[in-house]
Amino acid sequence: MKAIVMNGVGGREMLQHVEQPEPAAGPGQALVEIAFAGVNFMDIGVRQGIAWTETPNPKILGVEGVGRVMAVGDGVKGVTPGQRVAWPYAPGSYAERIAIPAQLLVAVPDAIDDRTAAAVMMQGLTASHFATDFYPVQPGDVAFVHAAAGGLGLLLTQIIKLRGGHVIGRVSSKEKVAIAKAAGADHLIVDAAGRFAEQALRLTGGEGVHVVYDGSGPTTFQGSLEVLRRSGTFCWYGPVLGGPGPLDIMSLPKSIKIGYATFMDHIHTPELLRARSARLFDWIRDGKLKVLIGGEHPLADAARAHADMESRKTTGKLLLVP
Repeated sequence: MKAIVMNGVGGREMLQHVEQPEPAAGPGQALVEIAFAGVNFMDIGVRQGIAWTETPNPKILGVEGVGRVMAVGDGVKGVTPGQRVAWPYAPGSYAERIAIPAQLLVAVPDAIDDRTAAAVMMQGLTASHFATDFYPVQPGDVAFVHAAAGGLGLLLTQIIKLRGGHVIGRVSSKEKVAIAKAAGADHLIVDAAGRFAEQALRLTGGEGVHVVYDGSGPTTFQGSLEVLRRSGTFCWYGPVLGGPGPLDIMSLPKSIKIGYATFMDHIHTPELLRARSARLFDWIRDGKLKVLIGGEHPLADAARAHADMESRKTTGKLLLVP
């Protein structure tokens, strides 16, 4: 089968579209033919040596996708050949086929097409975690969403609105304003340099927001602190762009609460994975959650997809097509 492997840590030139041994379903696993694989910032982090450092190269990139079960191994229950399934995290998903622990798979309802299922797993479950678990948004809450026109930002904005919250979104260019508005953002701030706090405070009458969701790296950290109200919550995520450096906890202002949110804590059992995925699918089926596909590339063009994402000019979700 064909797959995208990285031969070493570095730039996009490390990615190669090569022949790999055919996987087989071992005990507890399902062999899946991949229809679409999701592209995520964490894939870039792996390529840059930020994650998966314990796994030797060459290794197959990608963690998210959708496909059809070809075979199952011994001991598998609830997953059958021919079934359409999706997954948020299974290393080796930039490939034509993959063997995945069956407990990591969720059934895809007939009403959800493959593209949508592939696009909503990691980012949809992450957005769900942020707005319903890490900080359960309440009616009337004001949230500040960085990268509001990105795949995660668009889903997060919609879930916040579903829960009765208000959204101040930050986008990096004027071209992204309409897309974030269409997702339900109440106000948009165009800023690419990390100077957004004053305007956000003005929009809240000087009070600040209840929660800020920031995965934009160290350039926005101070502004995100400043935009919070007293006892506000700072949701920090995304390791690829780096962290803010060491923190003196006694220097944190306004009794704020700060934490690093990871979506796996939202789905740490197979039962939670299935339940929370089903809720996402229900929202999509009912028209309450819309998934924007920002681009599709053949699997062989994974480097191009990484370049698009690194440019910060994309909106919505990027997919690879084996």
